Amino acid sequence: MPTYADDFIKSILRSTKVIAMVGASGNEMRPSYFAMKYLLAKGFLIHPVNPGMAGKEILGRTVYASLKEVPAPVDMVDIFRGADAAPGIVREALVEKDRLGLKTIWMQLGVVSEEAAELARAAGLQVVMDRCPKIEYGRMSGEIGWLGVSRGVIDNRKPLLFGKGGTLKHR
Repeated sequence: MPTYADDFIKSILRSTKVIAMVGASGNEMRPSYFAMKYLLAKGFLIHPVNPGMAGKEILGRTVYASLKEVPAPVDMVDIFRGADAAPGIVREALVEKDRLGLKTIWMQLGVVSEEAAELARAAGLQVVMDRCPKIEYGRMSGEIGWLGVSRGVIDNRKPLLFGKGGTLKHR
């Protein structure tokens, strides 16, 4: 898995306002759906891209068939497709790079394409592979820690248990 400094990830998430999510799904059970829902709730503007759903809506946002149709500006292209599709998506993004004002190519969990990364970097774009902006946002904001995921912090409290009525109690 590629490694990235937290400051690099933070700088991308702080500077990104608009995301084109390639491979967005209207199926509530798909990871792209709940990632999109979360990011919208955090204030990001999302343009879903899915040729099979073009003209429809996902979470109130119009779906576009391709990056060529997405209105500018777009800070980040988030690739929710397989690694084999990533180089083609990056090539499409590079054609629209100046029009969109594109700064970042982000490939989701499990999506690693050195070819796509090299194309993007050669064009001056930032690249993140095998990460989810939803997860990274939660991790950087501390929100994941609030939800019980290990924060990597050692403390002397015993693990929480469920008490009567389902409330959490320290032992």
